[in-house]
Parts: sequence; structure tokens; C-alpha cells
Amino acid sequence: MKLTVVGCSGSFPSAESACSSYLVEADGFRLLLDMGNGALGELQRHCGLYDLDAIFLSHLHADHCIDMCAYFVARYYRHDGGRCAPIPVYGPEGTEHRLTTAYADTPSASSMSEVFDFHTVKPSTFDIGPFTVHTERVAHPVEAYGIRVEHGGRSLTYSGDTGVSPALDELARDSDLFLCEAAFTYGKESIPDLHLNGREAGETAARAGARRLVLTHIPPWTDPQVNLADARAAFDGPVEVAAPRVSYEI
Repeated sequence: MKLTVVGCSGSFPSAESACSSYLVEADGFRLLLDMGNGALGELQRHCGLYDLDAIFLSHLHADHCIDMCAYFVARYYRHDGGRCAPIPVYGPEGTEHRLTTAYADTPSASSMSEVFDFHTVKPSTFDIGPFTVHTERVAHPVEAYGIRVEHGGRSLTYSGDTGVSPALDELARDSDLFLCEAAFTYGKESIPDLHLNGREAGETAARAGARRLVLTHIPPWTDPQVNLADARAAFDGPVEVAAPRVSYEI
């Protein structure tokens, strides 16, 4: 598998990065994990607008899904080659309604489903193209899911947004790469069931026995080097901070 960071800023785009969006590729199949603010423009550095094969939305906060409204425009109103066939979109219950409401002026109440084939995510195991994926509900104020993606004996776990969660520990068990949010700063913010700090991300990776930890979803007001040091203090394996346009072979 190949993982490319399209965007990794938390809450809102930074001067350097769009919000959460990660491209996972194997066997010619392209799966996008989240499409937050600014992600659609950055995505076009890595693949064509119509080259995605499936999209997974971890939850329905704007910094993880709002560029789906722009992507609707690209797919619905395409003239060259005609309108795109529906692409599978996996998201929490109410995803279609959330996107239709956010767009606010779709031609009809069902227009989103003309280009997006919506599938409701629950804790489960299923296939997306060549990938076997496992989804689990994680600790966030809205319905939110972490996802584990497996292919060819290798594994990637993406936390989505979450506080400390036993479900995430299991999802990340022995993962080759653990892409984990670290939005808070240890000793500064402490709000249960919202976000992890760098230390908690490291502790989660250690409990899960992950092989590599990549910190993501760090907001512009948080110092990533502090979170990196805190994570390294809790986890003995390789740790780094996600950066846009960086790719990993898993």
C-alpha cells in the first residue's frame, strides 16, 4: 500500500496544509480517507479529479468532509465525458443529508446520490476494492469512526478524531503504520472524548504495539514539535509528524 498525505491540518487549514485527507493506493485502486477544507485542490497534485475509486469519511465535521461539496460540483456538472457514475462514499448515518444541507442549493434533494453512492458505516469488517477494512466507533462528540485498512499482509490504521478509546487500541493492534490524531497539547487542553494529545497518541501506539506512528490533525495553534516530543516519550518506535505531499510505502 501507498499512503499519501493530502492534508493534515486540524480544525482549519494552515498556511502549509489543507485539512484532513489521505490517499491510500494499492493494485491501481485509490481510496481517499476524509476530504476536509482545502483537500480537493491538493488532491489534484496526486491524482485526477475522476481517478478516485472510493471515499471514506470518518465523521461529519467540516474539517473532514466539507470539500465533498466542491467535489459534488466537479462530478455533477462535468460536461466533458458526461456526468460521472456514482462513486462509493462510506460515512456515518446522515452523510447524504449533511452534505446536501452544507451545499444548500443542490438541484434536488437527491442530487448528491446521483454522483455519490452512499454507504452507512457501522462497526464492521468489509471490503473496499482490494482492501479489507475494519471500522470502529471512537470517542468524539459526533458519530465518528477509526478505520484499519489491510492489504497484502500489511496494515494502516487511521484514528479519525477521537479521545482515548479502547476501540482505537484494538483497531491499531500491530499496525504497520498508525496515523493518529494529536490535536491537543499535553498539560494544556484536557477535554475527555474529544481529541488526543501527543502523549496520549504515543501511549495508544505503545498499547497497540504499532510499528510506526505518524501524528496528524495538529491545528495551526498547536506546536507539532511539542507533540512529537511528548509522543516519543511514550512510544519507543519511530514517530514523526505528518506533512502534506509526503508518501509512505506500507
